[in-house]
Amino acid sequence: MELALLYSGGKDSSLAALLLDRFYDVRCVTGTFGLTDDYEHARRAAEALGFPFERVDLDEAVAREAAATMREDGFPRNGIQRIHEHALETVAELDVDAVADGTRRDDRVPTVSRAQAQSLEDRHGVDYIAPLSGFGRHAVDRLVTATFEVEQGPSEKIEKADYEGEIRALLRAEDGDEVVADVFPDHEQTYVHGRAE
Repeated sequence: MELALLYSGGKDSSLAALLLDRFYDVRCVTGTFGLTDDYEHARRAAEALGFPFERVDLDEAVAREAAATMREDGFPRNGIQRIHEHALETVAELDVDAVADGTRRDDRVPTVSRAQAQSLEDRHGVDYIAPLSGFGRHAVDRLVTATFEVEQGPSEKIEKADYEGEIRALLRAEDGDEVVADVFPDHEQTYVHGRAE
């Protein structure tokens, strides 16, 4: 069975790929608005883990809408959620049996409610799978440490192929670094380089 996994090249989506690999033909899919070329990080990570990679185009209007929401809110949550939902809708239109993401049990954003998952499945004829939904942050971190070679650092230094990287670039171009710093809290990002030896 073919599965499209929303893939950033980070620890969560990489762990999700390994968990799903036993049951599906996993294809790592990065959605991009074309605002940056950061998806190359995801391509290299997928290849290092032995998974096929695909890039899909997302609607730039959604990125601009999300950026406006973040600017207005003063935080990224609602904008990131909107982008994630759009990305799931986009990959659900691929010729696959299932779509998945790396959302964890204790993620604040993005999340997919039961009703959203069922709606996605019913409208697109796919299964939606969140293989990390039962895993907390510490469990994921322990599994990642034992499984992958990972680079970790501040999000402004590691802008991998995720929604945040492109929205940061969009906000920076339109409003400058100060707005980016106001909207996005300091936090760590990860980038997977391959499997641990």
